[in-house]
Amino acid sequence: MIPRPQNLYSNYHAHVYFGPSTVEQARALCHAAGEQLGVAVGRVHEKIVGPHPHWSCQLAFDHTQFDAVMAWLEQHRQGLDVLVHGLTGNDLEDHTTHASWLGRPTPLNLHVFGG
Repeated sequence: MIPRPQNLYSNYHAHVYFGPSTVEQARALCHAAGEQLGVAVGRVHEKIVGPHPHWSCQLAFDHTQFDAVMAWLEQHRQGLDVLVHGLTGNDLEDHTTHASWLGRPTPLNLHVFGG
């Protein structure tokens, strides 16, 4: 069973994953999240960055926004996979121990953390 995101930390990232055929869908989703939810929206990376094995866009938010963001993403992601993780200051743990998914989990490129 895929672990569901839980509101356990002060701050969060949600990484929306997409590819060439879904880039416009992801761009629209992230833009709408910023406008409707007031989350910080990062760049839409049309390349592999960091530990992410797919193209991605980062949404940043805090624990007071968590429940609304999770419900909104679940309703609007339309099949896109989303990695959600807390921010504790330990990047490796944040992307493993503190990570959960909306959609299908994907193994991350953890070597970027020296692992």
